[in-house]
Amino acid sequence: MAYKVLEGLYYSKSDEWVKVEGDVATVGITDYAQDKLGDVVYVEEAALNKKVKEGETVMTVESVKAASDIYAPVSGEIVEVNKNVVSDPSLLNKDPFGEGWLFKIKMENKDELNNLMSAKDYEEYRKE
Repeated sequence: MAYKVLEGLYYSKSDEWVKVEGDVATVGITDYAQDKLGDVVYVEEAALNKKVKEGETVMTVESVKAASDIYAPVSGEIVEVNKNVVSDPSLLNKDPFGEGWLFKIKMENKDELNNLMSAKDYEEYRKE
């Protein structure tokens, strides 16, 4: 099955995507991740104003199959949380790159983006 991967985003090996606008990174999970999870039934609300380090667990998402940690792809402060996906977890399955975004981080170090993959690299990584 071919999973949707959007150009212009950054991707982590733990299946988060990152959209950068200025010094703010919007984070969500990939189409591959939501498909592997199955029907998402619970999304933990990320802690607003919390400082996180790259690779640190920010929140948990639960599906009928499994619970999965969501990691910070970059270091910074969580400046916004998507309350809609907390109240309607199915948004993660329906629209993982749109309404199903999870949180926004004000980045401390944009150089950390170099540790992430491009859309093309992520597609290759997921084929392996």
